[in-house]
Amino acid sequence: MNKHSEPTRPADEQQVTLRSPAELADALPFLMGFHPSDSIVLVALHGDEGRFGGRLRLGIPRSPREWAPVSEQLAACLVEGSYRRGSRPDGIVAFLCQDPEDGATGRRVRDRLHPLAQLIRTSFGSLDIPVHEVLCISDGRFWSYCCPDTRCCPPEGTPLALPGTSVMAAASIYAGIQVRGSLREMEARLEPWRGSAARTVKQEEALDEAAGALVPMILGGGNREEVGASTLRAARGLMDRLARTPPAPPSRPDSGRAAGGIGEGPDTADDRLIADDEAAAVIIGLQDREVRDRAAQWMEGPDAEPALRLWRALARRCVGSYAEHAVAPLTLAGWVAWSCGDEPSARVALGLALRLDPSYTFAQLLHQAFNEGLDPETLRRCMCAERIATASPEPRQVRQSPTKQARKTMKRVVKRATIKKAASRKEAPGTVPSPRSRPGAPAARGRAAGRGGRRDTKSGR
Repeated sequence: MNKHSEPTRPADEQQVTLRSPAELADALPFLMGFHPSDSIVLVALHGDEGRFGGRLRLGIPRSPREWAPVSEQLAACLVEGSYRRGSRPDGIVAFLCQDPEDGATGRRVRDRLHPLAQLIRTSFGSLDIPVHEVLCISDGRFWSYCCPDTRCCPPEGTPLALPGTSVMAAASIYAGIQVRGSLREMEARLEPWRGSAARTVKQEEALDEAAGALVPMILGGGNREEVGASTLRAARGLMDRLARTPPAPPSRPDSGRAAGGIGEGPDTADDRLIADDEAAAVIIGLQDREVRDRAAQWMEGPDAEPALRLWRALARRCVGSYAEHAVAPLTLAGWVAWSCGDEPSARVALGLALRLDPSYTFAQLLHQAFNEGLDPETLRRCMCAERIATASPEPRQVRQSPTKQARKTMKRVVKRATIKKAASRKEAPGTVPSPRSRPGAPAARGRAAGRGGRRDTKSGR
């Protein structure tokens, strides 16, 4: 499960009014920071003008038998998250995004997902929250499950606006918002290699060799510090190597789908810079959470970009039976992306990490911090203080374990923020605090125009 629940900017900042399903469909990638693929996206609306609130994304379950319980869970989750932020939603807008499989059509996707749209509406209806619009987006077109007027919502669907031609696109460009391609493309940059079986087998053999040499040393305790120091030196060397090579330019549309393979995609140059044995040694070393916590200190300034490229590259090297070893580099990639202000990329990385290991504490805490609207600067300062303390000449046994310290720091920060938000709601009942937004995210508001005089639907945009 990969949830996205993002705040909007305060209402006195830049606002965009969306007045039709077409404008709402065009706004979706700018609201999320990417084009959702195979996704249910729910957006909370607040106030009479339908101001956008929290957002939540989940992959569409393949089995229709899962649709009813998933719809109920999503409704409860979005309402609870919105309430923690300050107020219960006054309405919902939903999107069902799925491209047709081979031989199918977008219209067939719309028909197949119609029961899911109805379940989403009834799930929120049971909570007395209206769903003002449900759109199906497939194969470059969109359909409304709520509008009966064929003049504006024809049965064959309506083509999506050309990229960059809408009001929302213009406002987003002005605000500096970047759409990072599709969710599928973003995940492909973090998933294990696909393509060349021989290359994948060679990487897995290198991981076998590194695990056989390093795991006994880590578990034995006596040489654990030596393994940790060696891992950090190797990671630092790989970062320096990546820093000397400019990152690949943004890829053309759909090229990211092949990024999980070998020899193609936007990360090919990075993959070629790292030998199989080098990657394997660092991946195994990062399984020591103390080493991972020290590596997390490379999250700002000139270290941030090469660190992010390295963690992505290492996640792609976790092939075969080592798939779960990707949790550590995925979590580090999510942390660095968030620290740099790229919340969409951070959420994707953490979503993949939690999909592999739902109990991974660092990923859990970062995900919770996102949903509480925390500023990564607070945790960055704690990490910097930890780096100074780690470098202290005090005897090691006197200092607290960086692993325990980082965990306590994150829990403390999240707890304080939650208490502070709850206190602000008590002090100002009926008001909605303005949570911190991701950089450049516009607020959106508006009321959809009634169609044929039959309804007055809030669009929340």
